Amino acid sequence: MSLMSRVLFVALALGAGAATAAPAAADLVPGVDYTEIEGGQPYAPLAGKIEVVEVFGYTCPHCAHFEPQLAQWAARLPKNVRFTPVPAAFGGNWDAYARAYFAADQLGVAKRSHQAMFQAIHDKQTLPTQNVSPQELAMFYASYGIAPQRYIDTLKSEAVNTRFQAARTFVQREQVPGTPALIINGVYLVRGRDFDQLLRNADALIARIQAGPGAAR
Repeated sequence: MSLMSRVLFVALALGAGAATAAPAAADLVPGVDYTEIEGGQPYAPLAGKIEVVEVFGYTCPHCAHFEPQLAQWAARLPKNVRFTPVPAAFGGNWDAYARAYFAADQLGVAKRSHQAMFQAIHDKQTLPTQNVSPQELAMFYASYGIAPQRYIDTLKSEAVNTRFQAARTFVQREQVPGTPALIINGVYLVRGRDFDQLLRNADALIARIQAGPGAAR
């Protein structure tokens, strides 16, 4: 699926509909507020946590718009909820930026640089949406104290490739339709008419899992 179709699929799902009141966990409607993923599994072992994964793409304008609101929401999550960004390894031009994220994470600068990467692509336009080179990425991360050659070596490392392949397996298994996407415990794809409702439905699903003994599988 092309970049635009991946983005537009979710853009239409999130749409410009008016926000509604936060649903109670018992009031969530399958197929409207969430989709249960057949055969879904967590991205990483739960270890007693509830997992919230955001599948994102740096070149996705909706992800860029969502990021500040999502970051504030994630910062308020309960201690037993683990929030994990996972770059969309959909193939083609998505993959270079997916690897870029994992290289930054290996080097310990992903959190500090995450919002700035969106801004570099969408606001400042100092990085391209397509065919970004390792050298261009290395120059971006140099501002975070990473020597360019060290970044390029990490980008090409087996550790990054292993994480990239795990992300690709996850988005394929979970049948992720586009970005941004929120997936809880690998089982629930959260839905909503806009970003506010998306996060309210995620809160309600988290509450449902917390209320149900053994539900956080």
